[in-house]
Amino acid sequence: MAHYSRLYKVVIDVPEGDHDKELMFWQQATGQTMIPLERYPEYHGAVLHDDVFAMLVQRLGTGSARVHLDIHTDDLEAEVARLEALGARRLPLVNDHWYVMEDPAGLPFCVIPQPPGSLNDSNAQRWDD
Repeated sequence: MAHYSRLYKVVIDVPEGDHDKELMFWQQATGQTMIPLERYPEYHGAVLHDDVFAMLVQRLGTGSARVHLDIHTDDLEAEVARLEALGARRLPLVNDHWYVMEDPAGLPFCVIPQPPGSLNDSNAQRWDD
């Protein structure tokens, strides 16, 4: 069965001590107010360009500042398997909602589920399994 995915979001991962100034910088740089996500208060985000692209600033508990990308998909398991076949590696499950992975060079990215029907030929890439 076919599924869809799209590169949708850039996430700025920032240590606690730098979070507020980083958030202010990116709000001013993009001209967008980034609001805290209700379900995940460590994230502040904004949808940019009519829902074509989104940006988050994430407050890290530990670790150094970095940027990672999020791929959104309507079939989480199929997309993760597709990316693993291309050389990505699934990291140990941190939560039960999405997967954190590494690309072949070891750079982190996430695969995030989208509600069924929200991705289609007009806004995502179709993958025929």
